[in-house]
Amino acid sequence: MLNLPAQPHALAPTTPAMRSVMAIMPDLAERVIRARSDLHLGLPVALVDGEHACLVVLSEVLRAPRFAGFQALGMPELVITQRRAAALGLAAGQGADALSFRLPASATLGWIAAIVGKDPQRANSAQKLILRQASRVQNAGLALAQTLESLPSVVSVAITQGNAAHMGLATIPAQDVLAELGRSPVVQPVSAASMPMQISQAGRVHVFRLHGSRAEHYAIEIGKPDFSVPVLVRLHSACFTGDVLGSLKCDCGAQLAAAMTAMSKGGGGVLLYLNQEGRGIGLANKMRAYALQDGGLDTVEANHWLGFEDDMRDFRIGAEILRQLGIERLRLMTNNPAKVAGLATQDITVVARVPLQVGRGPLNDAYLATKAAKSGHMLP
Repeated sequence: MLNLPAQPHALAPTTPAMRSVMAIMPDLAERVIRARSDLHLGLPVALVDGEHACLVVLSEVLRAPRFAGFQALGMPELVITQRRAAALGLAAGQGADALSFRLPASATLGWIAAIVGKDPQRANSAQKLILRQASRVQNAGLALAQTLESLPSVVSVAITQGNAAHMGLATIPAQDVLAELGRSPVVQPVSAASMPMQISQAGRVHVFRLHGSRAEHYAIEIGKPDFSVPVLVRLHSACFTGDVLGSLKCDCGAQLAAAMTAMSKGGGGVLLYLNQEGRGIGLANKMRAYALQDGGLDTVEANHWLGFEDDMRDFRIGAEILRQLGIERLRLMTNNPAKVAGLATQDITVVARVPLQVGRGPLNDAYLATKAAKSGHMLP
């Protein structure tokens, strides 16, 4: 019988038989994917750091039986972002991105939901809570949560590594999680086919998948773009409310239509449709942010109130898709200088920025003003 290392690929295989067996075992990237999937299902994940270990579970999907189990194991803590702490009026120390505090004995699931922002309309009083910088295992748990379009918060409880091994839960070193999540995204081509459209009978759709994610991203060739010269490109983040429903709260639908029209009339182009709804926070959180905006917050303030940064999108995904299409020099249709800068860091050359100033109206004027004032968008 082979004696395999506790952590797959932690040691170099020494025999052909061991190499064959270890080739079947999940590698680091796959183990992180498994941990993300378990968290999404509401299962806890065991994270270890030297002699320290803890269980973490997404605050948003925590249920009463599992919360009771956490309480039976010890003294659970809530891990939140610096942004969420500031929204609650809590003093956040040491400049840490992740902060934690011990849950009061009287804490209920409803109380936790209010603290993490699950109920945007519910007031909460947390001023007496004492925060500290989160541990590395807690940081890793929060980092996993931030990849799942859930509210950025986890409940954690300290355990022994021996207990983790007997619970049947995914177990992974915190440093491995943080290292893997810091790597550049791996984008895999899946399929492609011609597709005539109303805007252009010459069209082609390429489907890409992000490794370790259910999200698909699309590259749509409109017309017959010449890839030997800088191509007209639009990086468009999915906006279900604007692109499909015609929402008047944003300018996304109008931008999408104008970009496609410009490409069809100007010799062709490539539209990247990236599934990063709500600047990367997902549709559910976008609706929470909308509810907060109805209460008087602007777009950026609403994101911060929920615990997110201004913009959670990863433009490296778009850069990798462009690279796989053979596009390294382009004319970018955007008002957002962050997109130009993001592509530049990935060795994609933007030879010209093409403004895309359409869709302004009385119901999105304040939204666009916030884009210009707080996010640097180049708007008139």
